[in-house]
Amino acid sequence: MKRIIGIGNALVDVLTLINDDQILERFSLPKGSMTLVDGDLSRLIKAETSSLKSTLLSGGSAANTIHGLAMLGIETGFIGSVGKDETGDFFERDMKDAGVRTMLLRRDSPTGTAVALISRDSERTFGTHLGAAVELDAGDLSPEMFEGYDILYLEGYLIYNLDLVETACRMAKVAGMTVALDLASYNVVEANLNAFRKIIERYTDILFANAEEAKAYTGLEPEEALEYFSGSVKTAVVKVGAEGSWLKRGEEKLKVAALPVGCRDTTGAGDLYASGFLYGYAHGADMERSGVIGSLLAGRVIEIVGARLDETTFSEVKKQLEVL
Repeated sequence: MKRIIGIGNALVDVLTLINDDQILERFSLPKGSMTLVDGDLSRLIKAETSSLKSTLLSGGSAANTIHGLAMLGIETGFIGSVGKDETGDFFERDMKDAGVRTMLLRRDSPTGTAVALISRDSERTFGTHLGAAVELDAGDLSPEMFEGYDILYLEGYLIYNLDLVETACRMAKVAGMTVALDLASYNVVEANLNAFRKIIERYTDILFANAEEAKAYTGLEPEEALEYFSGSVKTAVVKVGAEGSWLKRGEEKLKVAALPVGCRDTTGAGDLYASGFLYGYAHGADMERSGVIGSLLAGRVIEIVGARLDETTFSEVKKQLEVL
């Protein structure tokens, strides 16, 4: 079984159910996107939504994926940067409780937070203050961090620090590792297209994108975007929400259906899809079976509010995986 290490923005999510989308317009947050905000705006958004129902969870895209893999029994590690504060302690404790080996750099800046505003139609919009998370840089990485791991998983939100991403990819390749990348958010792709092209074309083996991200990168619809991506990576995955996902590896191309479930919140759907797919890959499953496991995890997480399934749900998922 392959071991997986992730690098990402170590954040604590503040999941908030909103009554209407006017608040998104008020703070200029494009619906369904991840928008970086400064500390003042982050505090203002939290103050404006303080009367609404909210939940606190450790988060960050790659951290969600690694947490899911650890809960499924995969040996995992996570590299990130947090503050010397209670929020950073909360993040580290939550990851360790899942079985993740944490390699966290502690900073004087506050731990980053992501306010996830969840609309009535279940779409989620993030206002993210990276705080200490953004202080992770290439100089913090060492070859020793990658020893014993087979797969490096990166979130696309890191692309703002291209030197960090490229250094991680180079170290992973020297160590003989597979590099998996999730594109993260369509507006991040649009703003960093050339940087993404460099990382995808030079280093990426497994690429995850949803339909909007794929279109932002290629200008094409999902199935055509899949063909485009397959010219650069060994395995391409384009997720199309309730329609499932398209997958291509070499000459093999297929579509995997999504699970017919009731959707409460799409937060973490892509992150947990990656957990499921990489779980299958780590066990040597074929592409279709890996995609089915990805759909299973994504389907379970959209039934709840937030990006983390509880232990009971993971126990149920493990039983389903035994059948698969």
